[in-house]
Amino acid sequence: MSDNLPACPQCGGEYTYEMDALMVCPECGHEWAPADVGAAAAGGGERVVKDSVGNVLNDGDTVTVVKALKVKGSASGIKAGTKVRNIRLVDGVDGHDIDCRIEGFGAMQLKSSVVKKA
Repeated sequence: MSDNLPACPQCGGEYTYEMDALMVCPECGHEWAPADVGAAAAGGGERVVKDSVGNVLNDGDTVTVVKALKVKGSASGIKAGTKVRNIRLVDGVDGHDIDCRIEGFGAMQLKSSVVKKA
């Protein structure tokens, strides 16, 4: 039955099945579109992270925060225009894909949608 269906790209499980336009893995619960896996394999699987205006970001870049951000546990947040040096791209939680150290705040993660390449 699952001889002609692809294995799960997340856990490698072989018991995948189709549900509407998606493929589903019952072992880990991962859902994906078969076209997404083909596009990732064709493109080398490398993820491209873009800033708020569409510039491609790389590890070690310097970025500028484009809007004021609230920070939990801090009376003042991060002001718009704050420069962040030497970023690192990560697979973060809830879209936080930049790992960095901000002067006066310490280590934190930012979303690429709130920064602009400097």
